[in-house]
Amino acid sequence: MKQLMLGNEGIARGLYEAGVRVVSSYPGTPSTEATEAAAKYPEMRCEWAPNEKVAAEVAAGAAIAGARSFCSMKHVGMNVAADPMFTMSYEGVNAGMVMLVADDPGMHSSQNEQDSRHYAQASKLLMLEPADSEECRVFTKTAYELSERFDTPVIIRETTRIAHSRSLVNEEERVELPLREYKKDPGKYVMMPAMAKGRHVIVEQRTLAERAFAETEAFELGLNRVEYNDTRVGVIASGICYQYAKEALGDRASYLKIGTVWPLPDSALKDFASRCETVWVIEELDGFIESRCLELGLEVLGKDKFTLLGEYSQQMIKQVVTGEHSPYVKPGLDIPGRPPALCAGCPHRGLYYALKKIGCYVSGDIGCYTLGALAPLGMIDTCICMGASVSALHGRNRADAANAKNSVAVIGDSTFIHSGITGLVDIAYNRTDSVVIVLDNSITGMTGHQQNPTTGKNIYGEPAPAVSIEGVARAVGIQRVRVVDPYDIKECEDAVREELAADGPSVIISRRPCVLLKHVKHEPPRKVDREKCRSCRQCLKIGCPAISMRDGKAEIDFTQCVGCDVCKQMCRFGAIVD
Repeated sequence: MKQLMLGNEGIARGLYEAGVRVVSSYPGTPSTEATEAAAKYPEMRCEWAPNEKVAAEVAAGAAIAGARSFCSMKHVGMNVAADPMFTMSYEGVNAGMVMLVADDPGMHSSQNEQDSRHYAQASKLLMLEPADSEECRVFTKTAYELSERFDTPVIIRETTRIAHSRSLVNEEERVELPLREYKKDPGKYVMMPAMAKGRHVIVEQRTLAERAFAETEAFELGLNRVEYNDTRVGVIASGICYQYAKEALGDRASYLKIGTVWPLPDSALKDFASRCETVWVIEELDGFIESRCLELGLEVLGKDKFTLLGEYSQQMIKQVVTGEHSPYVKPGLDIPGRPPALCAGCPHRGLYYALKKIGCYVSGDIGCYTLGALAPLGMIDTCICMGASVSALHGRNRADAANAKNSVAVIGDSTFIHSGITGLVDIAYNRTDSVVIVLDNSITGMTGHQQNPTTGKNIYGEPAPAVSIEGVARAVGIQRVRVVDPYDIKECEDAVREELAADGPSVIISRRPCVLLKHVKHEPPRKVDREKCRSCRQCLKIGCPAISMRDGKAEIDFTQCVGCDVCKQMCRFGAIVD
């Protein structure tokens, strides 16, 4: 039976059919749906881990124990998972282990545009890249066979357009596999220097075998393939760029479609280049395949004609390769911009406005609350990576103690669990006058409302122990811990001022559930008494999308307003009423 699926859903279907038992991930767009979809199959035990490092380690432990396992992450999450990943390359597996990494060209939801193919080369792990949802399913199943054959974790790489595009997927039956026997083998699984030296030899031998596979069997299995049409133009591509090139150039070009993006099929690259007059390497982000071609002495066109920045498109490829413009695409459409914004009634808005009144330096973090950097709030000074707000605040206050009394860090509840706790330990242990504000909206908001260890539920919605943020803060040595309601601007302002004035580190927990949670009950929408409105525009300073001006007076959109009353507290003339 065929079903229309996202690429991520195709990955999940492949997991199911491959007999996977254990799935552990941390949500990160564009990879999140792979684990969410996997959780719908009761044969697999799925879970959200506190971070990607833990998820990779859970998958590693399950694979060594004899169960096929899986973990997924976005590209910046692979930075977090890299520590166990590099060592698992040495240790190998018992049952198959697959890691999904989703790159984000164009940075639709990311703070950088890194190319995860470099991780495969650096860690010496086999990497596959599917080009549609059906290949996501098939490549996933094949990845487990290769993982067990070569005794290694295997990485599947996708990009946003593969992860979030739909195409037809063939559904097949699940293969139930018995738990593989675990055999104690310290020389394989205990990476002390003496053992690791021996394992490194095996890694290099394995890489040679994987290269041979990429050259031969990978073509027989359909992971790699050659399509000869007009040989005046040859295109080497993988993933979504293969799809773009096919649509843009059709039969006017020949194609070497690469599914084994590491190791690359060197002989096939040479043979294909020898048969085509002009060879283009079309790939988003870095010139990864192109660099290999140049190392092999091949004359190819690539990044000297294409950009290192952002996403490609059919129109771009057609224009660069042929010089033609697509008549059906109208460039430069006059479409109004729609910048992202905190939702109407977002609990972070009141807290940010209180910080703005105080005039704080704000060390920011990764989450929907990062939108507090945008006008009119403009209350994020820095944003580096998950958990960095806490550590970076400590560094700032250590370097510039004179301004510590006017600096805070903000971090979400899920991000605090992910990697904020260790930064807080550093603050408590090395003692700076640092104020950390945990924005607890009771969910992992940015990636679509996944549970986390503070919510009291697991991925299935089942009851689970809820980590107490207050308890953790006190346990690591923070003596001043308090909770505020972000809908109460005065309470937030008073709390921040008091903690900034106090000696020693402190934690403020700004607690109010995300307004988009289904179980949250809202107050009736507020209205503007146009007779009382003085058109001062004070209510616009919080940037609530429910508030606008009409005919010189403030107006509240009743379809968006949740009755949070933050704007009501700001109106000096009592014009905002129930």
